[in-house]
Amino acid sequence: MRQEPLWQPRPEAAATSAMAEFRAFFAARLGRTFADYPALHHASVEERGEFWSALWDFCGVIGEKGTVLLGEDRMPGAAFFPNARLNYAENLLRDADDREAIVFRAEDRVEKRMTRRELLKAVGSAQRFLKSKNVGVGDRVAAMLPNCPEAIVMMLATSSLGAIWSSCSPDFGVRGVLDRFSQIEPKVFLCCDGYFYNRQRLSIRDKCAEILNALPSVKASLVIDLIGESKDVASSLVDAVAYLDMMSVASDEPIHFERLAFNHPLFILFSSGTTGIPKCIVHGAGGTLLQHLKEHRLHSNNGEKDRVFYFTTLGWMMWNWLVSALACRSTLVLFDGSPFAPRSNVLFDYAQQERVTFFGTSAKYLDSCRKLELKPLETHDLKTLRTVASTGSPLAAETFEWVYQSIKSDVHLASISGGTDIVSCFVLGDPNSPVYAGEIQRPGLGMAVDIFDDDGKALASGKGELVCKKAFPSMPVSFWNDPEGKKYRAAYFERFPGLWHHGDFAEWTPHGGFIIHGRSDTTLNPGGVRIGTAEIYAQVEQIPNIIEALAIGQDFAGDVRVILFVRLREGIELSAALEDRIRKQIRNGASPRHVPQKIIAIEDIPRTKSGKITELAVRDVIHGRDVKNREALANPEALDLYRDLEALKN
Repeated sequence: MRQEPLWQPRPEAAATSAMAEFRAFFAARLGRTFADYPALHHASVEERGEFWSALWDFCGVIGEKGTVLLGEDRMPGAAFFPNARLNYAENLLRDADDREAIVFRAEDRVEKRMTRRELLKAVGSAQRFLKSKNVGVGDRVAAMLPNCPEAIVMMLATSSLGAIWSSCSPDFGVRGVLDRFSQIEPKVFLCCDGYFYNRQRLSIRDKCAEILNALPSVKASLVIDLIGESKDVASSLVDAVAYLDMMSVASDEPIHFERLAFNHPLFILFSSGTTGIPKCIVHGAGGTLLQHLKEHRLHSNNGEKDRVFYFTTLGWMMWNWLVSALACRSTLVLFDGSPFAPRSNVLFDYAQQERVTFFGTSAKYLDSCRKLELKPLETHDLKTLRTVASTGSPLAAETFEWVYQSIKSDVHLASISGGTDIVSCFVLGDPNSPVYAGEIQRPGLGMAVDIFDDDGKALASGKGELVCKKAFPSMPVSFWNDPEGKKYRAAYFERFPGLWHHGDFAEWTPHGGFIIHGRSDTTLNPGGVRIGTAEIYAQVEQIPNIIEALAIGQDFAGDVRVILFVRLREGIELSAALEDRIRKQIRNGASPRHVPQKIIAIEDIPRTKSGKITELAVRDVIHGRDVKNREALANPEALDLYRDLEALKN
């Protein structure tokens, strides 16, 4: 792997960054100095109460902090700021002025803009609507919406009242929506009349009606107009009103923010559900706010002059993360639809036109751009772009290099990794440290991240399990309908009691960063040696005629053999020569143990709604096991391609 950095921050930029300002602020609090990031990180972990308190003050959190910074210090059950009172929405809606708060596009069909003043007014109107439906503290509001301004307005109105928000995107199937929302029994259901994708106008009237009829807890519903069919949809729903009519109601009534306990539930997020009914993960207002402020302000350097974009949907935690940038007074740049419609460069067009400073997306999107041979560096003016962030799956070293060769040579490329479980990151970027190909730069401040072997011993080098050794504020408050906490403890704390076991297969790098090798429950074990699937993908993705790949372990002849499925470009066949090239690439770039025993061409690869490939589901299919929740997949029909394959019988 390349040893010299791909990028280093300019000294003047590093010296004036929010990370540098906070480092001095925290050092003064503790009466010491920090020579570098590792020293700052060490102090943030050892003095966690003081660290999170300093962050609260540095970011100007609105609320009462209380005098106790960290009560119970254990996992699970830690009590950060046990006497605090705050409201998440109040912190995002500060400074209601005429600066832009939100810019939105639905492909090239719809465009909207809102100032911070207009956003506050809209949230006030939405709050009055929810109050009229008797929504209050602890009630659930469920939404099936695109990534549009109305979704943010309704979420903020929900949280302003102390109610709990939960969402998915409108491309979810009926069963997938009900598997999620029926568990939490929402009082209000929000939907849209339809959405745009790949230049198609997709109405969801019938789906909305079917979902609502199967949610007896719902007392009111609301239709958001996007494609111009809201009246048609409203006529099929109970107690539905058109969004624009509601928003036009004038009132001088001030918005009310219900300040509640630090751990009061804010969001209910869901696991992918590919191995069963999705888990309902409850996140608290205080922990979410502080973690997101830390990651936006310090690790991403986002502030009031920034325009923050992340390509996401309401079914992915990155939407919740993105919205929190409002607390930094940043402008949100929203996009809904296909990232390649009406042309392959559409997101870079948008970034140029809206002067985006922070461009977030998935590793899969960046790799697709690389294979399409896009060159925004030559075709676009991205002078405002400061940071490119990538998550969803490991970013290959070659794609790191492509970003600097083809997007911008002077940009902070921040590969980040965490998850729905913590609605934030364990490891992520640092704007004041070098970027090395294939590496995530740093552990997050306040996060006691380490790598353990199977015996629970820390590894200074080599691959192992990603763990967090000390409590942090954005641990889930609970799982819904898990009163004794059994499912919660089983999910994270059984493997290494008292420590958070995240389920990622990872290793430290010599630079103090990380390489994520994929989920540990999908690691391959040929001959008893653990291999991360990401290590295979990093090699296969370098071959131009392969669009994407999926690797699984097949139980065979008393061992496990590695099977590699490849999706090829149109008109390309899996010849003996191509198979040989694939094996040679993997052998030379990874190791002989990574070389698959069989390579099989496949027409499609199943993935979740957030775009992650589903190795576990394919593994179940080839072993003749039922996939428990096909509705969790964006393309469940792809699973049928893997059933009863002759090539796997010998």
